[in-house]
Amino acid sequence: MLSGQENELLTRIGPGTRMGRLLRRYWHPVAGVAEMQERWTMRVRLLGEDLVLFKDRSGRFGLLGEFCPHRRASLAYGIPTDDGIRCPYHGWKFDVSGACVEQPNEPDGSSFKDKVRAAGYPVEPLGGLLWAYLGPLPAPLVPRIDGFVAEGTIRQCGRAVVNCNWLQIMENSLDPVHSEWLHGVFYEFQLEGTGVKLPHSKHHLKIAFDEVDYGIVKRRLLAGQSEDASDWTHGHPVIFPLTLAVGSGGGAWKQYHFQIRVPIDDTHTGYFWYNGYVPPAGVTVPPQLLDRVPVYDVPVRDADGEYLVRFFHAQDIMAWETQGAIADRTAEALGASDRGVTLYRRMLLRELANVEAGNDPMFTFRDPATHRMFEPVQEVNRAHFTVGFERMHRMHVSNFSPIRDEIIAVFTEEPAAV
Repeated sequence: MLSGQENELLTRIGPGTRMGRLLRRYWHPVAGVAEMQERWTMRVRLLGEDLVLFKDRSGRFGLLGEFCPHRRASLAYGIPTDDGIRCPYHGWKFDVSGACVEQPNEPDGSSFKDKVRAAGYPVEPLGGLLWAYLGPLPAPLVPRIDGFVAEGTIRQCGRAVVNCNWLQIMENSLDPVHSEWLHGVFYEFQLEGTGVKLPHSKHHLKIAFDEVDYGIVKRRLLAGQSEDASDWTHGHPVIFPLTLAVGSGGGAWKQYHFQIRVPIDDTHTGYFWYNGYVPPAGVTVPPQLLDRVPVYDVPVRDADGEYLVRFFHAQDIMAWETQGAIADRTAEALGASDRGVTLYRRMLLRELANVEAGNDPMFTFRDPATHRMFEPVQEVNRAHFTVGFERMHRMHVSNFSPIRDEIIAVFTEEPAAV
């Protein structure tokens, strides 16, 4: 149980808040590169700030405060230039850093523009996503996590807005046993009468949490498994501070599964389900599956407003949102199975203290010479993937992907002799 003051500290991430200062030291995905091919601007809300993502006519991306510092018109309707964007109201021009570089109707020789700037933040493309950094400069390097940079990978990314605070979503990632009930027993209840049994409903015999230099690895041993099972020997990590990396079911294909939580503000969280698939030798992949990373919206409720609980993602979101916009942790009753949650909270406080002491927090990179692809250790024969690739796709967010059927067709293709 936390005090009210502790709960406020951990959950509030707007400008000027202490936890906000920690999370601003990391890069966050805000959109897909493909989404910006047919548009110049997109409204973005991140860490409590209203922003506009834009591209200039040279193809560079920028992220500025939405409202022009002149008369507060929205830059979401801005006019792109070769090296920035103009406010539609009076033509003031800003570069990607937020500096005001032209004021068309001010007197010749005026230095007034040098005293004006918009909030401006770095943007970098990686893995088909656009990542933003809202912290102090110079910015660290964008982490090159394997699934985002591995060559020859088919990629797709589902997205939704979850109507609750970011922390109750992240705490779910440090709670292995919820899968036994929410994605197992509860799911089987939804399918009652069909005879369907899910591997998720297997009882957890043991759970463990190992702190590593990039976050926490959580491990589970399920009923019927021996201790040499990959779920127990390897597990999968929560990459600090906001990414869950999940292992695969094994087989000839290399798979990457990430869930990235992006704090929009104190009571809304952007959710990205990022999946990558690397085919084995002998499997032909259509070029269009490698050239573009689709970012698609994932529905959470049906037409009557009820959660789509026959999909894994909606089961989670139901559990998170029904805790309230910000969970009241003064009323919680934590047990032994919640030790991963308490470990994560301690790490947040420790890394916050690290930042406030003037240091970089964990899992940040600054030396380009050593900034190579990062490969977290993950389970490769995860018990929860034994339902089969196609069925898992149709039970998860991938069911809504515009390239779902193409991925299933390629995935189930027999490799040619090589």
